[in-house]
Order: sequence, then structure tokens, then C-alpha cells
Amino acid sequence: MEMVCSRWVMAFCICLPFLLTGTLSEDTLNGFSKVRGVNLGGWLVVEGWIKPSLFDEIPNRDLLDGTQVQFKSVMLQGFVSAANGGGADVTVDRSVPSSWETFKIWRVSDSEFQFRSLGGEFLTCGGDWQSISATAESPSANETFYIERNHDRVHIRLLSGIYVQATSANQLVASYQGNPGWDDNAATFQMIIAENSLHGDYQLANGYGWDKGKEVLTKHRRNFITQEDFHFLSMNGINTVRIPVGWWIAYDPDPPAPFIGGSLASLDNAFSWALTYNLKCIIDLHAAPGSQNGMEHSASRDGSVDWPGSPEYISQSLDVIDFLASRYANHPALLGIELLNEPSASSVPFDVLTSYYSKGYQIVRKYSSAAYVIFCQRIGRANPLELYQANVGASNTVVDLHYYNLFDDFYVNLTSTDNIDFIYNNRGVEVQALNSANGPLVFIGEWVNEWNVNNASKAAYQAYGMAQLDVYTKASFGWSYWTLKNERKHWDFEWNILNNYLILGSSASREIPRNFLLCLSLCATLYLHQLA
Repeated sequence: MEMVCSRWVMAFCICLPFLLTGTLSEDTLNGFSKVRGVNLGGWLVVEGWIKPSLFDEIPNRDLLDGTQVQFKSVMLQGFVSAANGGGADVTVDRSVPSSWETFKIWRVSDSEFQFRSLGGEFLTCGGDWQSISATAESPSANETFYIERNHDRVHIRLLSGIYVQATSANQLVASYQGNPGWDDNAATFQMIIAENSLHGDYQLANGYGWDKGKEVLTKHRRNFITQEDFHFLSMNGINTVRIPVGWWIAYDPDPPAPFIGGSLASLDNAFSWALTYNLKCIIDLHAAPGSQNGMEHSASRDGSVDWPGSPEYISQSLDVIDFLASRYANHPALLGIELLNEPSASSVPFDVLTSYYSKGYQIVRKYSSAAYVIFCQRIGRANPLELYQANVGASNTVVDLHYYNLFDDFYVNLTSTDNIDFIYNNRGVEVQALNSANGPLVFIGEWVNEWNVNNASKAAYQAYGMAQLDVYTKASFGWSYWTLKNERKHWDFEWNILNNYLILGSSASREIPRNFLLCLSLCATLYLHQLA
């Protein structure tokens, strides 16, 4: 009997390498398991929708940088208008507001503002008794106006103290003397907030000012993500964190105004915690100077996309990559560096992007031959195959795709079944095709267990999450969930795990039990043969 047991153990040991080989061949990258990651969104790059309370104490917080406003004369019942988007005197003669009547705020203080027209010119006034025009290329004192508020009514005042009024000739002139009061008079306007969607680092820092902004961000960076979060991730099957950073991190501790230092120390902490809990880190340049997509998470001041048209901004971005690569290239927790997050397909020309990616790749390679260099797909219906044909890097390269069944009218009326079918029939087919392409590895760098299905059951969410995991686990580099923490619970990875809405093990480790059963079956056959 002792000899039979010995042969059983020997048989199992012989089979064990086949078990491990079957598992690792599917799920390893240069000795490291494929990425099962989570994004640390809203931490070192602020996104107000992730944690809205960050903005609660800003005075006039509905008038942050990038807020779009319209002004209607209560006397003339016409809107202030910069015809053709700017370039001439403004008028007060439009009955219905549109883009010419909409101005983007640049905030100077909680009561001083500058106003940018559709064409990019700023409202300006040469002094008392002068007309207001939309002709200034850049703002200074002549382009700065005080706003006095009484509910939705406002007065617009020059720094000299004189008020702006709408004249009977439908002109906007700085000529109202004295205190206008809040009745229906020529110097009183109704202010309509047309859009207030930007709540990023620029809005927070410029809204609070440096002292209060430093206090708010220091507390946030210390408490929003902690070492305990890394422990939680490691205990729940996660092996990587993707960490969004802003370009100003390279200038820490004193970045250009209005940005606030301190994010570099937090990134250093993340690498230390990752090492403690055997996690890997992907550094993601989420916000480039001038903004690559006009969104709050790129730290855009007013929604403009100025990065691609500025050689200075592009060079500055490459300097940031150099800084990050030189600092972390030899850190054992570094897995890769993502050169730019979500460049806009409509605003970033492909040749500009590939030139930047090629130079960024060479910079990373200057410091590391092993670190993965990650190229994010352009957002806005761009074909990811374009990056496979661009030849921007020779080795250890990755293309990052962001998959959301959201943000497009196509998904609005899909049922839960429709969404799941789309994951398999569209996302799955694309992942398979890109896996087979001769080029970079495939990374689903952002996805979420959320959709447009109203009142979906827990079981429906579980099925949707399992479908996504089933498909995204097949991506040759892996996947990363957006995001670890979020005020919106289905976007919150921690909430999904704790409440069992997202079940990682059933899909991500599907190959392991299959191989294990094959191994046990073979061992059992050998065991019975010895007994015979």
C-alpha cells in the first residue's frame, strides 16, 4: 500500500507542471501574470464627478473655469452676442441664445472673471465710456470684469468701478454710473448658466486659491487612497494598479499656478505600497499640458484642446515622460508607462500623436528595456488598428482600449441582453482580431460594470460583469477596472466586490479548474492502474 501511495504522489507531481503550464501560457507576460487591474481614478488627477464634495467650499462654485454663461438684458430682452464667434463689438440683440451668445469663464477670483467667446477671443473694454468687444487674444486687466450677483441677476462692472449697460442702440457699453439696483434697468442682466461640467484640478485649485486648495488636496491625497486599499486589492485577485497623473507632477513640489504640489509624494507611496502587497504599477499621463481632449480629467481650463497644436506642450509632455521614466524605471513595482490618456480623435491629428508616441517610446527605452510602453487609442470612434499600423515601438508595447457601453446614443436603448450580446459579438470579436494582429499587446485599460439599463437587477449586473470579464480577460495584456472608489456605486470597484455585483473568480480563473480537473483525472487513472 505504501508503494501505491508513493506512486500516486509521483504521478501527481509529474502532472503538476502540465497544470501550471496550461495556466501560465494563457495568462503570463514575461513571467508576470496578465493584468487584472484597477484604476486609481480621482486621486492624483481630480475628477469632480468621482468625489463632488471636493468642491463644496468654493465660493461661487457654479462659476468655475470653463463654465459657460449667457447674459440677457432685462431691459431689452435680448442676449449679449459676439457675432461670428468674436472679432468685433458685441451686441445685445439676439432673442434666442446659441453658440455666439455663450461665453466661457476664466476665473480670476470669486468675483472677478474673464469671458471667452466661441472663436477664442476675450471680451474686452478699453476703459470708461468704451464699447465692449470680443477682440482680445489673451486676457489681462482690460478683459477682467467684476460680477455682482442677486440670484440669477447680475451687474457687470469694470475694475474702475463703472458698470456695463445695454444701450437703446443694442450696444454693450461701460457707461452706467452710480448703483444700478436690481430692478429692470439697463445695467442689470439675467445670467444663465448653460453648462457647468468641468470639475478638474484646474477648477479646484483656481476656485479655492492656493492656501485653501493646498489644504483640500493634501487631505484628499492622504485619505482617498491608502495602504489599506492596496491590501484590499491584493486580497481580491488584483495584481496591478493604473495610476493617472497630471503633467504638473514633474514640477513637484512647486508646479506652475494654479496647480498644487504634493502628488509626487503620493505616487512614491503608491509604489511602496505596491511593493509591499506584490502589485504592479502602470503610470498613466492622464492630463497633458494644454489638454489632449478638453475634459476635466485632462485638467482643461475651459474645454479647449490646445495640446496637439503646440510644439511647446508636446515637448513639455515628453519631458514629463522622461521625468517619470528616470524616477521609476528601476523600481521593481513598475510594469509600464502610458504616454497619454484618451487623446481626442477629433482634435488630435494621428500624425501628431504617432510622432509623440514614437518619441515617448524612445525616452522610456533610454531608461528601461523591460517596462511596457502603452499607447492609448484615440477616443471618438477611432479604429484601434491605426496604432498597429503606425510602428511606433519595437518591443514590449501595448495598445490601451477603453470600453464603455455608455457615452453614445447607440447604447441608450439597449436591454441587458443587448448589452451582453454586444460585449461578446462586438468587443469580443475586436479583442480577438487585435490579439491576432502583428503588433502591440491588447489592454482594456478602462471599463466599468455600468450601463444605461434602468432598474437592472443584481443578477443582471452580475451577468453583465461576467460577460465583460470573460471577454476582457482574453485581451493579451489584460484589463483594468475604472475605478477603485467613486460616489456612483456601480463605478466603485470596492463596492462591487463587497456587495457581490462583480464576481472576479468565475471568469478570470476559468482555465485553472479545467486544467486541474484534467490533471486529477490523469492522476486518478494512474492510481487505479496501480491498484489493479
